[in-house]
Amino acid sequence: MSQVVVDPYSTRWPVVFDTVRDELSSALVPVEATIEHIGSTSVPGLAAKPVVDVLVGVRALADVESRIAALGACGYDYIRKYERELPMRRYFVKPSVSSLRIHVHAVERGSRLWREHRAFRDALRADAGLRARYQQLKLQLAAAHADDKSAYTAAKAPFIQSVLASLADAGERD
Repeated sequence: MSQVVVDPYSTRWPVVFDTVRDELSSALVPVEATIEHIGSTSVPGLAAKPVVDVLVGVRALADVESRIAALGACGYDYIRKYERELPMRRYFVKPSVSSLRIHVHAVERGSRLWREHRAFRDALRADAGLRARYQQLKLQLAAAHADDKSAYTAAKAPFIQSVLASLADAGERD
């Protein structure tokens, strides 16, 4: 297994995202897609694994499926193996862009995954205390699961789910 590395925040991450967004926009033509930076690299000040996560929202998954070859020509590998667990997502990986991996999560706009990815990102951007708690957790888990990315990811899930549940509860009170 590869090592879990959490790097300090870098202002380079949003710059890399901008380049990736432009590349994806071109590869996805004529599909109407909304492309957003998600994950820890999208949150100013938050330490992160060197992975730029990109959320691509489309009308239907068939739209992005029609562009698999074009995305492949740009270096994005289509990864099918997670579709059994997440049939509502199409997943692509670009191995390395200036020492960063690029993970593309294509989902239907408005779907649960679309809403949750954006809500969690926005909550971290808006709340310095939440961001600090999440960063501390990530650093602890990276040390505890240094050789197991799956365990690291799974161990973060309860925190993420509790944030999403609190956001849903707050929405119901509004």
